[in-house]
Amino acid sequence: MKNLRLKAARTAKDMTQQQLADAVNVSRQTINAIEKGDYNPTIKLCIAICKALDKTLDEIFWQ
Repeated sequence: MKNLRLKAARTAKDMTQQQLADAVNVSRQTINAIEKGDYNPTIKLCIAICKALDKTLDEIFWQ
């Protein structure tokens, strides 16, 4: 399932996939795969993404 909330939060902060990837020390392809729903990130990566986007886990990852 696509993670449209991640993409929306990222674009709201005016960040590219590469900028978010750099902020959390992963590849741009990893961010792309998470947004497309092709990759299930670890809780550690979820927390790092949330911190970078100033969001909670509930706001981005939990249904």
